[in-house]
Amino acid sequence: MSYGKVVPVFGRTGLDVNLKKLSAFTTRRLQSSVASKQQNRRTEERAYVDYAVPETDIQADLIQQSRNHDSNKNKISVDFETTKEAYKSKDTGELLRSLLVFKLCSYDLLVDKNKEIMDLSKKILGQKTFERIMKMTFYGQFVAGEDHQAIRPLVQRNRSYGVGAVLDYSVEEDLTKEEAENKEMESCVSAAEKESPGDTHREKKYKAYRKFGDRRGGVTSARTYFYADENKCDQHMETFLQCIKASGGSSEDGFSAIKMTALGRPQFLLQFSEVLVKWRSFFNFFAAKQGMEGMDVLQQKLDLEKLQAHLKKLGAKGDFQNWFTGEKIGSSGTIDLLDWNSLIDDRTRISNLLVVPNLETGQLEPLLNKFTEEEEKQMKRMLQRMDVLAKHAVANGVRLMVDAEQTYFQPAISRLTLEMQRIFNRDKPVIFNTFQCYLKEAFDNVSMDVELSRREGWYFGAKLVRGAYMVQERSRASEIGYEDPINPDYESTNQMYHKCLDYVLEEIGNSRTANVMVASHNLDTVRFTLRRMSDLGLVPTDRKVYFGQLLGMCDQISFPLGQAGFPVYKYVPYGPVNEVIPYLVRRAQENRGFMKGAQAERDLLWQELLRRVTSGEVFYRPA
Repeated sequence: MSYGKVVPVFGRTGLDVNLKKLSAFTTRRLQSSVASKQQNRRTEERAYVDYAVPETDIQADLIQQSRNHDSNKNKISVDFETTKEAYKSKDTGELLRSLLVFKLCSYDLLVDKNKEIMDLSKKILGQKTFERIMKMTFYGQFVAGEDHQAIRPLVQRNRSYGVGAVLDYSVEEDLTKEEAENKEMESCVSAAEKESPGDTHREKKYKAYRKFGDRRGGVTSARTYFYADENKCDQHMETFLQCIKASGGSSEDGFSAIKMTALGRPQFLLQFSEVLVKWRSFFNFFAAKQGMEGMDVLQQKLDLEKLQAHLKKLGAKGDFQNWFTGEKIGSSGTIDLLDWNSLIDDRTRISNLLVVPNLETGQLEPLLNKFTEEEEKQMKRMLQRMDVLAKHAVANGVRLMVDAEQTYFQPAISRLTLEMQRIFNRDKPVIFNTFQCYLKEAFDNVSMDVELSRREGWYFGAKLVRGAYMVQERSRASEIGYEDPINPDYESTNQMYHKCLDYVLEEIGNSRTANVMVASHNLDTVRFTLRRMSDLGLVPTDRKVYFGQLLGMCDQISFPLGQAGFPVYKYVPYGPVNEVIPYLVRRAQENRGFMKGAQAERDLLWQELLRRVTSGEVFYRPA
């Protein structure tokens, strides 16, 4: 099976990419992973990252990390409860601010009405006084500053204590619900659908619905972009470019975060996602016919002779007859899902990617009856913007983190991110995809991408999160009538997270080409990672395993890791006070559950405050 066909289709869209045909790949097969046992888990469901922290009676956990280097053994111990080290980067005023903000976040009334309270405060106090108070409280806690220059001191100070930055420009439009719904419906419905609403065979999951048009509903952690026009997408790209440049200038080995829905019309993401899912369902249909239903995804290998016989029995002809001849058959006589996925790549126009197999006619059929020339150009521009961002990331020595989004967009986002990885991760990890482990299919997605990176010889890069859209996803699935994509409970999500993480860690131990960011506030998950690194002989200086937390939260995890030599990063939001209020609203909502569910961080803050008072260090300032 030739994998050289996959990338050129994206090159033919007008991107200035120097692509080489990929011909050699390893045949090493996957090894099964075993989900680790989880203990002391909360049953409460949360979004994006888990904020569970240990009870205060848990003793300090010293986790030894070791690896043999010429018979010398290096050991690192991480103590997450020594407050002097955990808060070394904070002056006493910052400790008091954290205590105040976390306490305020525990009051339901303040959190539920925080937007109205902010608007009223602005009217009563005036803009300048309002901004001053915000910078002393919520804004100062969770946002680094207004622009690239303002954030530099905080980024550099954190860096001096071993904590890097993932810069994230957190400005959002302050739209009403109706405005958001109108924008979504306009940007997610194609010209063909508008002309003939009932004349398509679209899956209901991948269609736009006004009731769920405001994608901000039920989301507590992720920025939301709504399409306005191509000029607005260019502006978003310029903002990301500035963020990449700032990351390169202010932090060594930094990351920058981007969101795909900011770079183009979401109609393309909906349609391409549907195509990818239908092709995968088509493969699953034949796998079931050959008795492989329920097997691990990469153990499913279709026998080509049986496949062709089944196609013939179904009356397939035309395109189907040509799929499995010549190069496409390969030498093994079987085809797996990775081979299968490459079948949709021999297309010239972008719109020609949006075709699905029809078993009844034996032909490939377009998802929609027609695409306008402008729709074709919009699809192409999205890919071009991605290419520009990736090239600038390489030029500035910055790694690009592509955020995950809703499941009706995510298949396309992951596939487009994968195409960037195949191009830009040849020599080192530059592009990182995000995997949401509250999804039932998370492990399949991780294992397939890891295997493809093995075969093609590029660096796998991933950020693992629990997920940001749980409430919204479940509500939409129930209302519209399709299978809930989310794991049934919080414990199963924990198991999925650790299963995906363990799989990638083992790949790092075997090949040293995979890379992962453990984006979690869950101390148990961090400890699990450290234990597995120790088991596999991985050490911080390998710089293959990264840790990530949000600015203003869980410093008692981030800074001890950083000072112990582990690569750890804070997600660092920035932007003008008024324009990041939607972000601050979510932080307040997020911290309500966090602070109600656990007292450990506040207890540690109080312990450090008391220690400074009793030791005469009240006026301590970081060096």
